Amino acid sequence: MDQRRATPLGNAGRGAETFTKGDLDVRVVVPLGERKLAATVEVPGSKSYTQRALVVASLAEGESVLKNALLAEDSHYLIEALRILGVHIEEQGKEITVRGTGGRLAEITSPLFLGNNGTALRFLTSFVSLGQGKYLLTGEKRLCERPIKPLLDALSSLGVRSKTRDNTGYPPVEIYGGGLRGGEVIFGDIESSQYVSSLLIVAPYAEGDVRITLKGRVVSEPYIEMTRETMGKFGVLVTKEAEGQYFIKSGQTYRGREYVVEGDCSSASYFFLAAALCGGSVRVENINPFSLQGDIRFLEILETLGCHCERGENWVTLKGGVLRKGDFTFDLSSMPDMVPTLAVLAALREGRTEIVNVAHLRVKESNRLAALARELNKLGINAEETQTGLIVFGGRPQGTTIETYNDHRIAMSFGMLGLVVPGMKILNPDCVKKSFPTFWVEMEKLYGR
Repeated sequence: MDQRRATPLGNAGRGAETFTKGDLDVRVVVPLGERKLAATVEVPGSKSYTQRALVVASLAEGESVLKNALLAEDSHYLIEALRILGVHIEEQGKEITVRGTGGRLAEITSPLFLGNNGTALRFLTSFVSLGQGKYLLTGEKRLCERPIKPLLDALSSLGVRSKTRDNTGYPPVEIYGGGLRGGEVIFGDIESSQYVSSLLIVAPYAEGDVRITLKGRVVSEPYIEMTRETMGKFGVLVTKEAEGQYFIKSGQTYRGREYVVEGDCSSASYFFLAAALCGGSVRVENINPFSLQGDIRFLEILETLGCHCERGENWVTLKGGVLRKGDFTFDLSSMPDMVPTLAVLAALREGRTEIVNVAHLRVKESNRLAALARELNKLGINAEETQTGLIVFGGRPQGTTIETYNDHRIAMSFGMLGLVVPGMKILNPDCVKKSFPTFWVEMEKLYGR
């Protein structure tokens, strides 16, 4: 039997209902119907910038105050691991105070459990090499299915010893501290720019200068620039000598400071999706329309497809229009988190949408490509995986129950589809707490409450 429970949804609480089915909560999304979409929402601080700032501030000399920080599940896993490593961290509201260690880490005997936080796994793999003794990094089953070998090979070239489970190149991973000796690191094709960011962050603390060269294809490259920007704000210079070549002078140190985390462009995309689906208008506040975050360029895709965008100093308004028909191909290698968002929009748009160069999504929080194809087909939409992405043929989606695979981005994207498609039910809706704990509350504002 279904056990229904009330969900706090503002004054009227009619946008959705949550009930329990088996071991999972189910959220029923109510369509907007005749309501005209004209809403203002606010997104939290950037998950990517928050985690970069946390790690950099932990290495800094002195105290840092991170404002507008994202306090979500991923942040908490990283914060707890940093505390175990000897970093003093206090949280209050959207503010995090970090007392840096100057690169001196505590010796520990217990494992660092990182949940399903892939960023924390990659960043801390390099981070703990600055300590002494052995460090074990592990997490949930899905995290232990995400590759780490390219980063370990890079660390090995800088003198760091490591070991993975059965030498497979997958977590759990053991890192033997003792520091970095400096030198050159060369990456070929890699499925995550976080390998590069991880090394950049610790490179100033190496015994010698570090040069990182990218000779292959790198996905999500804008995130490397976000890392450089964050390091610069805390006083460390990363010189980009040429395209794909970075130089970090040894002996630089991060300095504690006050740092404001800008809003999360990935989180904003779901509300842009709402406007595109419904043909209404949504103003998203706490967002930098000129951000280095690659996901801000999702607005350009929406404009290509017929939407209209207004950009302000710290806000963006997206007005939906008549979606353009026909066949489109989009390379989302620089904004892979936008694949679920675009795939859901493609389900309602007349024509063929192909998304390319995102094969690495098979090793995200879920196998996102397989998950998207499966759930879109359940809606009656023809969707198929390709070698590097996804093809979606638009149609008339029929409401169904969406399996989220404990993937926050699947939940948020398909949740928005429920604004225009009756009968949409989202399994395990609380998985959004990984990056956007107040998502369903903000979504309720779309109903005029």
